[in-house]
Amino acid sequence: MADTVLYEVSDGLATITLNRPEAMNAMNTETKVAFREAAQAAAADESVRAILLTAAGDRAFCVGQDLKEHVGGLMAARESGADEAVMSTVKEHYNPIVRALTGAAKPVVAAVNGVAAGAGFGFALAADYRIVADTAAFNTSFAGVALTADSGISWTLPRVVGPSRAADLLLFPRSVTAQEAYELGIANRIVPSAELAAEAVKVARALAEGPTLAYAALKESLAFGLTHSLDETLEKEDELQSRAGDSEDHLIAVQAFVNKEKPKYLGR
Repeated sequence: MADTVLYEVSDGLATITLNRPEAMNAMNTETKVAFREAAQAAAADESVRAILLTAAGDRAFCVGQDLKEHVGGLMAARESGADEAVMSTVKEHYNPIVRALTGAAKPVVAAVNGVAAGAGFGFALAADYRIVADTAAFNTSFAGVALTADSGISWTLPRVVGPSRAADLLLFPRSVTAQEAYELGIANRIVPSAELAAEAVKVARALAEGPTLAYAALKESLAFGLTHSLDETLEKEDELQSRAGDSEDHLIAVQAFVNKEKPKYLGR
């Protein structure tokens, strides 16, 4: 894995760090491939019980596509007549990254330390919980460079802020402050910039020590309920609750409650 993305697993917590601070963690090809590999590895690893997505530096979480690399590709493609190949990155990189994060059977926490723009915004929204520095900002950016939405943002953003606000943010890209992001539901928690790293690790570590199967079922239930009827959702809840009820962690939790003890979950 390239050093533009750092990957570490410790005590059930996988930490993925975007590591191009000099380029505001923009997505060049090397970074996209490494990010995809890290996200897929964390999602597939059964020893990983939570994922923390973070970024190096204090200016940006991720500003999306590396436009310097992109414009070079565009010019070369125009000369060769292979225009479609330049935009294949959505299918080859962004879609697998978002699928890995949203489909992971474990909670994903994003620690947004600075600007999250374009695909960077989309990656943050693919997480289940977003802790945001008070100096951070969000921007859809796509229309500003004559592009449409990618990185799942046309699916995630309206579910977070509502269709009308999503249309406004996509049609008229602008900088959304951390406070406004909190008010819109984009940010789950705002912390001082200097405290972000420690707070994010604390939250992610707590989730890694929690009832992993229950968290996975909650993710599945929430995603299902957004696109199905009440009756279908009730059936899904019954199915998932039966599965959670059969877990070792459920028994551990009930026994701990009766004994007035703190449960020590096994993640199974």
